[in-house]
Amino acid sequence: MLAGGTAFAQALALLALPLLTRIYSPEEFGVLAVFAALLGMISVVSALRYQIAIPLPETDRSAANLLAVSLFFVVVVTVLTGVATYLFGQQIASLMNAPSLAGLLWLLPAGVAMAGSYSVFQYWATRKKAFTNIARTRVEQSIGGVSTQLLMGWAGMGGVGLIVGQIVSNGAGVFGLARRAAAEDGAVFREVRVAEMRKAALEYDRYPKYSTFESFTNTAGIQLPIILIASLVAGAEVGFLMLAIRVMQAPVGLVGASISQVYFSRAVDTHREGMLGDFTARTIGGLSKVGVGPLIFIGMIAPAVFGLVFGKEWQRTGELVAWMTPWFVFQFLASPVSMSLHVTNHQSSSLVMQIAGLILRVLMVLGAGAIFDGEYVSEAFALSGFVFYFFYLMVVCHVAGVTVRHGISILMGSLPYIAAAVLLALGVRVLI
Repeated sequence: MLAGGTAFAQALALLALPLLTRIYSPEEFGVLAVFAALLGMISVVSALRYQIAIPLPETDRSAANLLAVSLFFVVVVTVLTGVATYLFGQQIASLMNAPSLAGLLWLLPAGVAMAGSYSVFQYWATRKKAFTNIARTRVEQSIGGVSTQLLMGWAGMGGVGLIVGQIVSNGAGVFGLARRAAAEDGAVFREVRVAEMRKAALEYDRYPKYSTFESFTNTAGIQLPIILIASLVAGAEVGFLMLAIRVMQAPVGLVGASISQVYFSRAVDTHREGMLGDFTARTIGGLSKVGVGPLIFIGMIAPAVFGLVFGKEWQRTGELVAWMTPWFVFQFLASPVSMSLHVTNHQSSSLVMQIAGLILRVLMVLGAGAIFDGEYVSEAFALSGFVFYFFYLMVVCHVAGVTVRHGISILMGSLPYIAAAVLLALGVRVLI
């Protein structure tokens, strides 16, 4: 159900990209990239990660108090974001080498509020196994975001259309999830009390202690280098980079995000039964058969077809997609099962990995900028992503109990699919 809803949403977003790249310039996509980087880093920690603990309590009453704690911190972080953008908006835009961003930062608090609240109610829906509701909201978000960007672009509103559409894509589904949660579980929400909120916050304080910084460093590992690249390379480079990431994230989001939700909902039970290793191996095996081949296919044909699909000025994006393919292959395999680190209470291990990944990416981008005088920074970013997610997958497999035998079985099972994708891509390159 989740895969179906997400598939439609991602397909719609992909189909709209050739239109958007002809309405908006690479420079306008670059402004969106910087805004989305800020939004991503703030919103991912806006609830202090209490929301991912919502499926864990045995009673709905305890979970409802966790939900209230999560929403409280979303409000606090939204207000702080609003104050910071009001006082320092001009300086933030100047620091990021994006002066046109200054007049758009007032949208940032709204984006944080919507994205943070959506994440909270999504985990409540996960607890209730209401995957149909989550799938429906993802479709609503995609339709709303794409429609907003297209309509505002055709109206000549420039980069603001991209940013408003991004906010809608991130958080529009919150209203549907909140309305359904209130209708179905209103009685338990009315039992929320401040004392019980405080108790729940203390009981699950390992999430703000470990997971908040971990999730921030994980997101910053992708978003902070984008900001650095924007400040190092003037012009459209960060716009090309953002489009490349969007294209590669589409298949990852198509299956990976949905599997992550379902994996987490079942991993708790399989861990109690001592079967987490087998369950994780089966999940990785399924992912490798479904997604690795298509990612390799996209990476191989991208340099030849992107100029045709998105317009001649976007040819550079195809080259970046080819560089990013190993990164997204391993991210696709690692991200859905990374929740095993939370299920097994290895939040500290995840934190160490994310810090190391952030440092690695920043150093590789800055190093490439210094050595090559601003060139090859995007390529260095792509290589750093591959190195990080390769080792991250190894750590996740070790913690979950995935054995070498499991790994060999996964590899052998996926080889025919990978070979078929390579042959198909070679055929397409010959025809072009």
